[in-house]
Amino acid sequence: MCGIWALFGSDECLSVQCLSAMKIAHRGPDAFRFENVNGFTNCCFGFHRLAIVDQLYGMQPIRVKKFPYLWLCYNGEIYNFRQLQKQFGFEYQTLVDGEVILHLYNRGGIEQTASMLDGVFAFILLDTANRKVFLGRDTYGVRPLFKVLTEDGFLGVCSEAKGLINLKHSMSTCPKVEPFLPGHYEVLDLKPSGKVASVELVKFHSCKDEPLHAAYDTVENLPAGLDLETVKSNIRLLFENAVKKRLMSHRRIGCLLSGGLDSSLVAAMLLKLMKESSINYPLQTFAIGMEDSPDLLAARKVAAYIGSEHHEVIFNSEEGIQALEEVIFSLETYDITTVRASVGMYLVSKHIRKKTDSVVIFSGEGSDELTQGYIYFHKAPSPEEAMEDSERLLRELYMFDVLRADRTTAAHGLELRVPFLDHRFTSYYLSLPAELRIPKDGVEKHLLRESFQDSNLLPKEILWRPKEAFSDGITSLKKSWFSILQEHVDLQVDDLLLEKGAEKFPFNPPKTKEGYYYRQIFEKHYPGRADWLSHYWMPRWIEATDPSARTLKHYKSANKE
Repeated sequence: MCGIWALFGSDECLSVQCLSAMKIAHRGPDAFRFENVNGFTNCCFGFHRLAIVDQLYGMQPIRVKKFPYLWLCYNGEIYNFRQLQKQFGFEYQTLVDGEVILHLYNRGGIEQTASMLDGVFAFILLDTANRKVFLGRDTYGVRPLFKVLTEDGFLGVCSEAKGLINLKHSMSTCPKVEPFLPGHYEVLDLKPSGKVASVELVKFHSCKDEPLHAAYDTVENLPAGLDLETVKSNIRLLFENAVKKRLMSHRRIGCLLSGGLDSSLVAAMLLKLMKESSINYPLQTFAIGMEDSPDLLAARKVAAYIGSEHHEVIFNSEEGIQALEEVIFSLETYDITTVRASVGMYLVSKHIRKKTDSVVIFSGEGSDELTQGYIYFHKAPSPEEAMEDSERLLRELYMFDVLRADRTTAAHGLELRVPFLDHRFTSYYLSLPAELRIPKDGVEKHLLRESFQDSNLLPKEILWRPKEAFSDGITSLKKSWFSILQEHVDLQVDDLLLEKGAEKFPFNPPKTKEGYYYRQIFEKHYPGRADWLSHYWMPRWIEATDPSARTLKHYKSANKE
């Protein structure tokens, strides 16, 4: 997890522009480098480093003797860099996993490079010999990337939008900053002036397609049958492989643990594999909640069962409310459910950074989207429509859950790892018949739970624990986070303000006081940038005015004592 930043064709003095690069310093607290590109006086790279792999040679932009004309700035982890080295006989000059990008590009060009990477990444690759700039981002956008490209060819690229919004440029209007689309790469021509021209934007991978790198994976061809035992066995095998490949780290590994199915499965599998890999420190697990929250109790059970070194972070309503502005600034969004769910993750990340030495943090993100875990899936009109919505959620992850998970951890210099979004695991799960994946017997994620039923990884009451609305899970039984927020925003936003909300904010107008309150904070920090969010996250197939699961009838009946 690092912060990358680059400019091409800057009209302004680079020493002025590089102040913008400091806006993402939190992403890489270990080191910073700012480097001009030889021969192009108005092109430069900025890099904030969190040292996870190769403490000695990990600074960027990465350049190696073999390809002196290539410059690489990337944020991410490439889990198959060793397999590709064996497969193609690459001679690495560093221990940095990203060096493989240079070798793949030299061997087969940009299209093959992006498709061969098993991992999470956002990269800027400069080829000065052929005067090309390439941008790329992983399938689900686990690693963030934003860009600004003006009509006259000035290009700015950064891990977070905040590193681009104050760039100086000779334009009357503010240049448009936008998220770079996940699963795409872009080719740009580099002119002698340092300005660029976009040549093409290419989608190199869709979540349903088996990735090109699967041919060189450590898991060979899976048994092909669709009988339930084969399917369950394949799910277990691919999930274990997804966690195992993510153990790559020179820094201490920890795991977020809410006591829900997804984080519990990740923590249990992680602990098992750490023991097998002879990692000689205990796994630290982290839960957050208010006193007597259901999540804290469930997480305690899981930690005791798997034997992790468990940490609990208790917060009160005042701390949660006070964190809202910082959280919205970090997130760069005003989406209601994203902000709500980010407060707990932001506060637990802050604790991990200050009080422990865990830096690489595993988490259960992506499972709800993949395995139809949201409660509204009980209302899907058909298995096919449920399947389509699951794929839509995965395509949009970069605006919602993956954005939350990245920004709340990155704000405190932590690196997040999300095994449920492993390419092999997701493409296999999505290839299964639609009717296998829907909620069954009133239980969401039935297939995932059933797959681990006989594994002894988790206590049965955790494996079959119904989904909590996040705002209920982390908060006290007496009063939910949802209710605390409603009371707070009711005092901050009067009825008249909300009535005029659509006039003030015509794009994505807020429909509730909570939505209005978040939008005001967002506009304070990022005025006129509301289009970073194309739409609010909302459940489907039901009349919903709020994204919270606690407002759904099925949720209320499922969670009655």
